[in-house]
Amino acid sequence: MKSIIGKSVLVMGLAAGMASAAHATQGVSDTEIVIGSNGDLSGIFAAFNVGAIKAAQQVFEEVNAAGGIHGRKIRFVVEDHGYQVPKAVQNFNKLVNSDQVFAMILNLGTPHNIAGFPIMASKQVANVGPLTAARQMLEGDIAFKYAGFSSYYDQLRAGVKLLAEEKGAKEVCAMYIPSDFGKEIEEGAKDQAEAMGLTWAAETTHKPDEQDFVGSIQKLKEAGCDIVATALGVRQTIVAFGTAKKLGWTDVSFIGSSAGFNTAVAKVPEGVTEGYYAAAGWSDYENRLDNPAVKEWADKFQAFAGQPADTAAQLGYSAADALVKALEAAGKDLTADSFRTAMEGLQYDDVVNDVPVNYGADHQGGDLIVISKVDGGKWVEVGRVDPTKSN
Repeated sequence: MKSIIGKSVLVMGLAAGMASAAHATQGVSDTEIVIGSNGDLSGIFAAFNVGAIKAAQQVFEEVNAAGGIHGRKIRFVVEDHGYQVPKAVQNFNKLVNSDQVFAMILNLGTPHNIAGFPIMASKQVANVGPLTAARQMLEGDIAFKYAGFSSYYDQLRAGVKLLAEEKGAKEVCAMYIPSDFGKEIEEGAKDQAEAMGLTWAAETTHKPDEQDFVGSIQKLKEAGCDIVATALGVRQTIVAFGTAKKLGWTDVSFIGSSAGFNTAVAKVPEGVTEGYYAAAGWSDYENRLDNPAVKEWADKFQAFAGQPADTAAQLGYSAADALVKALEAAGKDLTADSFRTAMEGLQYDDVVNDVPVNYGADHQGGDLIVISKVDGGKWVEVGRVDPTKSN
């Protein structure tokens, strides 16, 4: 396998030169389709992005080896913004206006995607399966926006509700990065607390590179928090939860969103993260390896990437699989409009993620919310909610 990490990475497909004059659709020529990605390969959410890119890379290489899509190979262009919004904007400009991508997948970060929306919209570049579950991914003109799973807001409402009902919690708190990402998670937890007549006891805000949480944990403990909703980076989540344990604060439930639902969080040595909860839009694959299709995917990924599959790889597979299905359904005459029609018509069971997918007119692939807890170094499902079946 070739390395995928770099300042600007070109992977997969044969470089076929400029699109023919006869084909006016950006990123589409007689022989290739250019797909882009703008994510965090070196910052606080690299644990999500690296595995996701590898999984997408695997899907595209398999497609290309089988002859491509309607005779066109996929060329995948990946950029790293390191979770920096200015760098993300620079990358979006390059990918859309210089590389002239047809569509993008796995763009990571809420504020980063928001900053890129005008650039993508100017060329009708679809944003498929971004690595953020913020509601803003489907606000405004959604013509070329496609979210993979349920939102942070819905996830936290469901998670807080489950914990409050099961544990008799009365005081709800939050610790979060005060960006669009963190504010949505704080809002979901706060709104659910209000709906259940619970007390919003305290909150703390944090910089993306912060690693000392002793003062914040002490503040939340003194406030009597029974539930703490978290919206932090992957390593921050581990450190913050571990700090609470070191300070002897164990009669509290910490819960994150899909941004905390990462294999790295579950696999911390010595049980540091045992008992941490996360509400996400998909189910961890590790407990479903008795399903032949799931095991086949996990084995193929490990052979391809040289490392075990993880939750990030699940997301990469899901986004790439949806994109390929839509490209195939759009037919030989691939345009932004034919792709949109194809995406809206996608309806299938995502076996790897254990989620029914139906993009439809609202452009949200999955609605399911799966609540899991770290138990024995793995994510173990403790509840699930399908908002489409709620009253």
